[in-house]
Amino acid sequence: MTTIYNDSKEALNVTLIECPVNKVTLLRTEEKDQYDAVQLEIPKTTRKNKKKEFRSPIADYKIGHEVHIDIFNVGEVVNVSGKSKAKGFQGVVKRHGFKGAPKSHGHKHDLRAPGSIGAGFPEHVIKGKRMAGRMGGVRTTSKNVEVAYLNKEKNLIGLKGPVPGIPGSVVEIFIK
Repeated sequence: MTTIYNDSKEALNVTLIECPVNKVTLLRTEEKDQYDAVQLEIPKTTRKNKKKEFRSPIADYKIGHEVHIDIFNVGEVVNVSGKSKAKGFQGVVKRHGFKGAPKSHGHKHDLRAPGSIGAGFPEHVIKGKRMAGRMGGVRTTSKNVEVAYLNKEKNLIGLKGPVPGIPGSVVEIFIK
């Protein structure tokens, strides 16, 4: 993240994302594959070049076509998808926002305990019960994120709003 200043000298906190030039490597058609999609090759990832497939009309693309940062405009609203930051095994207070027990009046070692998890009748824990477990590390989407900055020479885009993932992870930016 960094701070930039707009024309009226207001400070904007933005997340800078490097958007390298992506090449179209494959086109899927309704006749052959039962859906229309474009596959892009994403260079400069931690492993070898990664490929992502996006369902979209393929009339505008040909194999070898390059997708640049030029498709975005400052002030435009986009959706950003990616893998959220993984936090490992967490308790119910952090994972679900439970309040926990009071710190006084006889509560010694159960401050962050979940409390009761069921009643006498069903005699089993009901599916979907909020309990401790693994948190994060799943695909998530931040909606209505504003494009606040573009640098076409360095292929940088500045987004004003939440961006999922850790620094260096691959995210997908969708124009609404």
